[in-house]
Order: sequence, then C-alpha cells, then structure tokens
Amino acid sequence: MAKGKSFILGIIAGGAAGAATALLSTPESGKDLRNRAKEQSVEWKELFEKLRNDSIRLKEQITQTSKEGAVLVRELTQEMKNSVKTWKETVDPHQENIQEYLMQIESSLKELEDKVQNQSN
Repeated sequence: MAKGKSFILGIIAGGAAGAATALLSTPESGKDLRNRAKEQSVEWKELFEKLRNDSIRLKEQITQTSKEGAVLVRELTQEMKNSVKTWKETVDPHQENIQEYLMQIESSLKELEDKVQNQSN
C-alpha cells in the first residue's frame, strides 16, 4: 500500500509542479489561464476518482483471491492427507515383504559388486 500512496503523492506533486510551471511560463491572459486551470482541475479530480475506484476494486479483488487461495490450500492439504493415509493403508500390510525384497536386492548388489572387484583384480 505504501507504493500506491507514493505513486499518488508523485502524481499530485507532478501535477502541482506542472501547474506552477504553466502559470509562470504561459503567454495566455489571466482569464484564459483560469479557465484552463479550472478544466485541468476537473480532469485531475476525475483522474483521482478513477484511481481511487480502481484501487478499491483491486483491494477487493486481492482479498477475494486470497480467500479463494486459502480454501484451495485447505482442500489440497486434506486431499494430500487422504492420499497419504490411503497409500499407508495399502503399503503397511506389505511392508515386511518390501523389506525382504530390499534386503535381497541389497544382497544381490553386494554379490555383484564383489564379482566385479574379483574380476578386475
């Protein structure tokens, strides 16, 4: 929000500097200058109102998006918990067999490693 405030302050400061420059360097008559300044002030008011409305809409949109994101994260977390639970229920009965297979694979790899070392010596 600080960036938005800085941006708006920059616009105001730039507008004021531009208006001061125009006032000091214009060859127009006082009446023409006042009319032009009045028109520009109306344009600036419209621009500020538009910026204000846009910032309000952006804030609402960000709020809505963050709420939707929080709901999605909760749903995803629950789905992940369910998936892990299902996987665990599927794997648990076979865990002993899996450990035996891993030990057999490890033993086979060790034997293969020994054979390769013996052949290279």
